[in-house]
Amino acid sequence: MADTTVKIDTETRDRFATLAAARSMSVRAYLAELAITEENQANLGRATDAFRAAVTRPGFAEAFDSDFGGLPAPVSRQAA
Repeated sequence: MADTTVKIDTETRDRFATLAAARSMSVRAYLAELAITEENQANLGRATDAFRAAVTRPGFAEAFDSDFGGLPAPVSRQAA
């Protein structure tokens, strides 16, 4: 993959460098990982919004119960 240059202020560059160093990563690797994480968070947000919209539809809970047998019973946890 070809390299490119991004212009950022030195304070931001230093912050990225500090964060990358704390993870024993190069700034390049850190930013690549950060981009993936941010993309995943955006996708999760969209999925959450879609789920919230779906559960408000009439019959959703009944269809879920029919397809999956309802929610499992709570597990009782006893002290060891």
